[in-house]
Amino acid sequence: MTDEPIPPTLQRLDEQIGWYDRKSQHAQWWFKMLKFIQLVTAGAIPLVAVFDITAPEKVMAVLGFVILIVEGLQQLNQYQTNWISYRSTCEALRHEKYLFLAGAGPYAAVEHPLAVLADRIEGLISQEHAKWMSVQEQASKTTKTTAKTPDQ
Repeated sequence: MTDEPIPPTLQRLDEQIGWYDRKSQHAQWWFKMLKFIQLVTAGAIPLVAVFDITAPEKVMAVLGFVILIVEGLQQLNQYQTNWISYRSTCEALRHEKYLFLAGAGPYAAVEHPLAVLADRIEGLISQEHAKWMSVQEQASKTTKTTAKTPDQ
């Protein structure tokens, strides 16, 4: 093993892979947790209707409200979309790293493979940022449209 310092480009690449991996896992956890809550809550509604419970309409109203809030959180935070997008970017960055380390693909016959790597990883990160901005803008438009009352 050599004592050569790791080039800043490879440091950045490893940091970005770690960031996208963590963010993907976080978004996946939240998406699955919110979906689980929705499913359990929705499944409880017919059970409340079947069993002799005091004030079943109030219990069903609360359960319906929980479903509404959970779905609203999912729509506002776009957990599923972010999970998939972050995972995709993480895997694309890993792909670039392994191609670079193997001296394969676009790194095989170039004079400065580290510069090519820097260009390619920054391109991937820029694409992810542009996609994220687009999703956020779309979610904002959707929220504003659904929040309007009929007389607006």
